[in-house]
Amino acid sequence: MFFLSHSGYNYSERRCERIVKWFVSEHLPRHKFQIHIDHKGLLREGVFGWTWTTDSQHRPREFEVEIHNRMNPEEYTKTLLHELWHVQQHVRGILKDKHNKRLWRGIDHSETDYEDQPWEKDALKMEEVLYKKYTSYLTNSNLSL
Repeated sequence: MFFLSHSGYNYSERRCERIVKWFVSEHLPRHKFQIHIDHKGLLREGVFGWTWTTDSQHRPREFEVEIHNRMNPEEYTKTLLHELWHVQQHVRGILKDKHNKRLWRGIDHSETDYEDQPWEKDALKMEEVLYKKYTSYLTNSNLSL
């Protein structure tokens, strides 16, 4: 069971909820966690989205996602799926923050450059895979993006 909340402006609540519910049912159906998605302008920060834990570093179950609110539906969907993949990495314990270190599969990557971070490479690859699966689900369910 998970709890979803969202806020912000200039976004589709229905799209946000549909993407998250689909993702959770496919990838985290038996896990308990909370996620809040805040839609806002992120141009100054130079990102489309980011995710972090808001509770325990050891076994996080509360997450905050900030996502840029001025993307077309395809970009929005891919970005949200990318950020949700990071949630999945944390929930499954693949990505951990421990003693001020960022661990990927138990290996310290605290000093790894952004473009070389294995969790980012993984999420970047998976956003395309997830997007194809999600759009297939929408087509089969007779829903639009």
